[in-house]
Amino acid sequence: QVQVVESGGGLVQTGGSLRLSCAAVGSTFRLISIGWWRQAPGKSREFVANIGRDGTPNYGDPAKGRFTISADNTNNTAHLQMTRLTPEGTAGYYCNTEGSTGRGSTYRHHAVWGQGTQVTVSA
Repeated sequence: QVQVVESGGGLVQTGGSLRLSCAAVGSTFRLISIGWWRQAPGKSREFVANIGRDGTPNYGDPAKGRFTISADNTNNTAHLQMTRLTPEGTAGYYCNTEGSTGRGSTYRHHAVWGQGTQVTVSA
């Protein structure tokens, strides 16, 4: 079974930085992409960033010019380096992974969410 393990959330002051990490754990799991979404109370879940197996990153509006996503495909791990954080960045951050298992008749596509890690940015 695939498990998603998230870390790196916490409390930071405005202008500070945090580094979130996400690992998709499973010996037979072949990574397709890993990404981050965020959700604040009373708001919809927003796309932050993701990265494909080929290393191509994609960024949503919250990340543009401030965040960088990178991947370690060997370990099915991605890191989101967040800089210049502001209070509007306060939210739960959720890792979304896509991957595959099996081949031929046993091939299966997976999309798995982590339980989230809290980021709080103080004014």
